[in-house]
Amino acid sequence: MALAGVAFLAAVVLLRLPRAGYTLLAAALLFGLAGYAMQGSPGARAVPGRLAADAGRTGELLVQARREFFDSPMPPSRFLITSDAYARRGDQLRAAAFAESAVEENPNDIEAWTALGNALAEHAGGQLTPAALYAYGEAERRALGSPAPGYFLGLAMLRSGQPERTRAIWSELLASAPADARWRPVLAERLARLDGLLAQGIGQ
Repeated sequence: MALAGVAFLAAVVLLRLPRAGYTLLAAALLFGLAGYAMQGSPGARAVPGRLAADAGRTGELLVQARREFFDSPMPPSRFLITSDAYARRGDQLRAAAFAESAVEENPNDIEAWTALGNALAEHAGGQLTPAALYAYGEAERRALGSPAPGYFLGLAMLRSGQPERTRAIWSELLASAPADARWRPVLAERLARLDGLLAQGIGQ
C-alpha cells in the first residue's frame, strides 16, 4: 500500500498527471493491490533450496565423471579448477565462464572444451544449445583418441531426449576403443544399461 501511495504521488507531482486521470490511476493501483492480496506470496523463497542442491549434485557427478577420463598426473589448469568448484555448487554460468577462460589460455585443452560443453548444457537445463555443441565439437576435433568429448556429447543428447543418437555415438566409441582401454568396461556397461532402457521404450 505504501508503494501504491508513492506511485500515485509520483504520477501527480513528477509526471504532472492531469486531475482527470486521478480516478483511473487510483483504480489501476487498487486492482493491482487486490490481485496481490489474492495471489501474492511474499513469504515464498525465490529459489527452492532443493533445486539448488540437485544442481550441485549433478555438477559434482559431472566433474567426477569427466575426471575419470582425464586421470593424468598433471592437474587441470587453474581456470578449470575454479570452473569445477562452481559446477559443484550448481553455478553452471560461472563454471562456463571459467572453462571458457581455460580454452582461451590453451585452445588445445580437450578437458577444458569438454567441461565448457558440460557447463553450457547444464546451464540450459540439460538442453544441447549451439554453444554447447560447438564446445563438444572443438573437443572432438582435438581429441587425439580421447573418448571424453564423444561420451559427454552422448550423455547430453540422452538428457535432452535423444537416446538413439546417444547409442550411436557410444557404440562407435566402443567399437573403436583399444581392447586394453581402461574406460572400455565402463562405457560397455553404460551402453548395455542404455540398451535396457531403450528396450523398455524410453524415447519412443
